[in-house]
Amino acid sequence: MFGYLNKRIQDSLAERRSRRTRLVAKDGRCNIEFGNIKYSKHFAFLADFWTTFVEIRWRFVLFFFIASFTLSWFIFGLLWYWIARNNGDLTWQNPPLDHTPCVDNVVGLTTAFLYSLETQTTIGYGGRALTPLCPGAVALLIIQSLLGAIINCFMCGVILSKISLPKKRAKTITFSEMAVISPKNGSLCLSIRVANLRKTLMIGSQIYGKLLRTNNTPDGETIIMDQVNIDFMVDAGKDNLFFVCPLTLYHIIDKSSPFFEMAVDTLHKKEFELVVFLDGTAESTSSSCQVRTSFIPQEIMWGYNFLPIISRSKEGKYRVDFSNFSKVVPVATAHCAYCFHNIKGHHHHSRDGHDNQGFEVIDINDPPNVTKM
Repeated sequence: MFGYLNKRIQDSLAERRSRRTRLVAKDGRCNIEFGNIKYSKHFAFLADFWTTFVEIRWRFVLFFFIASFTLSWFIFGLLWYWIARNNGDLTWQNPPLDHTPCVDNVVGLTTAFLYSLETQTTIGYGGRALTPLCPGAVALLIIQSLLGAIINCFMCGVILSKISLPKKRAKTITFSEMAVISPKNGSLCLSIRVANLRKTLMIGSQIYGKLLRTNNTPDGETIIMDQVNIDFMVDAGKDNLFFVCPLTLYHIIDKSSPFFEMAVDTLHKKEFELVVFLDGTAESTSSSCQVRTSFIPQEIMWGYNFLPIISRSKEGKYRVDFSNFSKVVPVATAHCAYCFHNIKGHHHHSRDGHDNQGFEVIDINDPPNVTKM
């Protein structure tokens, strides 16, 4: 019992340390903060107020939505109260019986606020109505109607833009929790699986990666975030992917690859982060979006391969079995990229590095007869 709890605590602490050291979280969020920004630079966010409103959290959008309408109703309520006071319409002013008010039944601050609300929302209950006696009241009615229409358009636009943000479409594109290294088509490859959970396509999809690591230059300079390009491809190429079903992306580990110098016993001792990007255009909305995730050395399994998940039924329909999306099987793999290219038959079966319980490792003797993808 205590051993189980201790393991859970250690796993939780390790996960927290992993999150702190990541630049890009598994869900694509960037772990970065800006400091020592000059105070004058903050006005740039106010100048680009539309982007600021679209990007802020929903709780603040709802707050500004409620505050903008309520505040405008109250301010115009005070103006209507001021007009009624100047005309002697209020109850405490004891207007004569033959007195003609600027606005019927506006006799106090509460009724002035109600009239302001009814005017801006075009409710018009009929209990309060404007009379043609006061030109200032007519002008105020026009101003409030125009300002109310502007507030309506702006807030509706912000809410609609937030609902239709392209990053929401990215939520339905998922990557495998771990990457694997194994032979493929005569080459040693690092493979990642990605799936589109919607039936609508991502048009013009492109996949690429960045390897982030700390690098020391010959001049003694330390580069905290040195970026190295990582090329990914599928069997049909690397541009304009036909993203109708889950794809297995792979990076060839050759002499030009930064993974060439790594081996099965040194991989998890390295300090780097592999960030994978997928850019595309949603077919239904024509909006561009980017999906990203990252892998640290502990999330790369050497000597494993993904199970196939695409098959064809007797009726001729193609079927995707997502139960195998995160399952792998050990395969004979060289201990290092140099061994793979120079020492034939130098292979092993590894079981290191699969501490993620959601990434299931299974042993199979006869793989199912399915179409690999």
